[in-house]
Amino acid sequence: MCGLLGLVCPTENEAAKARDAVGSALRCQRHRGPDETDTWADAEIVYGFNRLAFIDVEHAHQPLVWGPPESPARYTLNFNGEIYNYRELREQLVEEHDAKFATEGDGEAIAAAFHYWGPEAVSRLRGMFAFLLWDADEKVLRGARDPFGIKPLFYSAGPHGVAFSSEKKSLLELTGTLGLESELDTTALQHYLTLQYVPEPESLHSGVRRIESGTQFTVSPGGEPKIERYFFPRFNAQPVHTDAEAKALHERIADVMRDSVGKHMIADPDITVGAFLSGGIDSTAIAALAKEHNPNLIAFTTGFEREGYSEVDVAAESAAAIGVKHVIRTVSADEMMDALPLIVWYLDDPVADPALVPLWFIAREARKHVKAVLSGEGSDELFGGYTIYNEPISLAPFEKVPGGVRKLIGKVSERIPEGTRGKDLLRRGALSLEERYYGNARIFRDDQLRGVLRTFQEGVGHKDVTAEHYRTSAGWDPVARMQHVDLFTWLRGDILVKADKMTMANSLELRVPFLDAEVFKVAAGIPLDQKVTKETTKYALRRALDGIVPAHVLNRRKLGFPVPIRLWLRDEMYDWARGIINDSRTEQLIDKTAVLRLLDEHKAGSLDHSRRIWALLVFMLWHGIFIENRIKPEIPEPVYPVRI
Repeated sequence: MCGLLGLVCPTENEAAKARDAVGSALRCQRHRGPDETDTWADAEIVYGFNRLAFIDVEHAHQPLVWGPPESPARYTLNFNGEIYNYRELREQLVEEHDAKFATEGDGEAIAAAFHYWGPEAVSRLRGMFAFLLWDADEKVLRGARDPFGIKPLFYSAGPHGVAFSSEKKSLLELTGTLGLESELDTTALQHYLTLQYVPEPESLHSGVRRIESGTQFTVSPGGEPKIERYFFPRFNAQPVHTDAEAKALHERIADVMRDSVGKHMIADPDITVGAFLSGGIDSTAIAALAKEHNPNLIAFTTGFEREGYSEVDVAAESAAAIGVKHVIRTVSADEMMDALPLIVWYLDDPVADPALVPLWFIAREARKHVKAVLSGEGSDELFGGYTIYNEPISLAPFEKVPGGVRKLIGKVSERIPEGTRGKDLLRRGALSLEERYYGNARIFRDDQLRGVLRTFQEGVGHKDVTAEHYRTSAGWDPVARMQHVDLFTWLRGDILVKADKMTMANSLELRVPFLDAEVFKVAAGIPLDQKVTKETTKYALRRALDGIVPAHVLNRRKLGFPVPIRLWLRDEMYDWARGIINDSRTEQLIDKTAVLRLLDEHKAGSLDHSRRIWALLVFMLWHGIFIENRIKPEIPEPVYPVRI
């Protein structure tokens, strides 16, 4: 796990001139890899790298040079992530091609795989990754990002080159070197206020974009990146007709999860891997399976002192039941307010998910004990875990209503006052799946956003983000279509961004065993009635984990990660929020009077505006840091683990 930076220059001998600039830009992502820092340059390319070392710590340094015997320095690799099947790949490359390796690390497997297998090599990699591979013979840079988008990769293209980085901050440092001007992207801002995150491939800076999950690319000196998709996730349900077939499915799920967790535990012998533990089934299953590989596993939980907003008690019961050491970190409102500007700096682009704040605190606590943690992200998207996946069942009666009548129902819902019970059910029932579902976050509707966003653009909306994914999933059952949308939107835009950014901010590697190619192959074949029922979600996964997770967790309903901002914005955080709004220099973008009105309505208790207010506060802090240069968080030194 590391932080990478690479610059492809348009002509020879420019890279050496840019080496100092790349080294300087690398400093703002030192938290991603405090173990080693290095730069490397060829005639047309310069690399920068911060390493967080796990495998062959003594020898697998980066940038890593590899080549076949006839051209031993042909390839140079800049690699962030872990390849969990690297041993199998190395054995296969030796057997088929007599490949030679100088280290015991996973990086050489990437270079050798591309040399001998070509572009299809990326589909053989089982892991999380973003990498750059310079081919000095062909003068071309190849690169790729893992299928689900676990590891980030930003890029900027200007007249003086193309740069790639794990952190957008580093690219912003290189705008002068690239000859690039970058302004705030108002379309991306509108998407953010709708979705609570900036969807790929956008960023809030017009001159910076993201390499999308599941794609690979090539770029030659003086050229633009040529990007193509190699991973096409398809849910291909296989009917289950008998109890024996259902049991076999559940056994396949348990087996593949046990295998994936085992793979995700790899590290040199002196490096400890722990686990995050909430009150839910996903993290509990990961911790229980990880305990099979590490009897001394440490689990980490965060929560709040507010009743009803903490899963600490359930997690503690789970930790005792599976027999792991348990570390708890509670977070107060004051701590959240103090830390938020720093957290927004780490994020690069705003993400209005309050759960990322306690995640930053527990990651910082975990780093005192371990260097990597396993976590349960991805389970809901693969196995059908979100409560909203039940919506096609609850809205099924509307599907039988003629189109004209459904439109009339929608118009009736518009006249019902906000906050009235049943209003949203009627509004959503009047819409088709493509119109109503654009992922798990729904912050501002268009009618709400018009009164807040001064740069509001008619015709810009969630369909820009979801239309392609609905076309791809035409003919699938409605839950599979929702899962498909979430894989490309919510998962990679919110869940994985906060997971990567908040852990790497603390030099902690986070590994996600549910988001594994082999796990997806099994999950993609689960039929609808094994995913959601009227009573529960993730039905097949729950049955598969019976006997692995404690009984008190097995059928517990999903709570998400509740953060008490609804209460805090009416009390402890009210004055703080007013201060952020008043100090912000976003008048040309945001109607601050309207925002203050939302805050006062929320304090009065008449309506719950907490998520919308939070989204605006996070953006205003982001704007103060990255546009105004008014807010300058103090960046702490990386935390190193205490040997225990």
